[in-house]
Amino acid sequence: MISGAGTSTGSTTTVEAARRALGPVGAFLPVPTTSAPPADLQRAAVRRLERAGYRAAWTNEGIGKDALAQLAVLLAATEHMVFGTGIANIWARAPQTAHAGAALLAQAYPGRLVLGLGVGYPQQAADVGREFGTPLAAMRDYLEQMAAPAQLPAPDAPYPRIIAANGPRMLALASEITDGAMPAMVQPDFTAQARRLLGPDKLLVILVDASIGQGDAATIAATVRKHLAAGADHVTVGMPIGADFAAGVDHLEQLAPALLEPT
Repeated sequence: MISGAGTSTGSTTTVEAARRALGPVGAFLPVPTTSAPPADLQRAAVRRLERAGYRAAWTNEGIGKDALAQLAVLLAATEHMVFGTGIANIWARAPQTAHAGAALLAQAYPGRLVLGLGVGYPQQAADVGREFGTPLAAMRDYLEQMAAPAQLPAPDAPYPRIIAANGPRMLALASEITDGAMPAMVQPDFTAQARRLLGPDKLLVILVDASIGQGDAATIAATVRKHLAAGADHVTVGMPIGADFAAGVDHLEQLAPALLEPT
């Protein structure tokens, strides 16, 4: 197991603490592709979502965008909201740097960070002059290097790390050496399979399409409940890549009463 994954803090494991902090439902921030939303707009958005009752929000990453820098801004703008990367791209930074950045945020905002990592696509590796290789081997190597000695020591602060996993081999890797997995845009049957492969002691986060085309709030809430019943610890709802940021946040805010009502 990678150092730091599944570790205990007192009598509470990292996974157990994350489950309690995240809650069952979160919001995935819209991802426009034409321009980056101004920082003030992003700060206002997460404050609105926190007031709406969401306990967690997630953001993506690609080459050219630094998700950890973004989360530093958003963590400072909110009181209690947990933030996760869905997914931080392994080609965007060296593994020791990823660990150090995440550990610093975890130290500054205890219990409010989940680091999700993923291999992305061959073009992303090529954009930074790297060879994509085999996704499974690339992910394993990156996770192992995160624990390697670095020139400067990282803060000693625990945080859960999970990986993007939409297939059985990556789920098996998640079960072996991480705190869990984050499949995206899957059906409840896959969620049930993922839970079986991960076992009961790993964090399972599911990304669900909550765009207007998926139905009304009651329909989307029913989909979320199916994933939770199938074994998800946390379901984050969002829109497809390219959604307008302001309109997407409005939509997430409007969905909150149906998604966050007690089940």
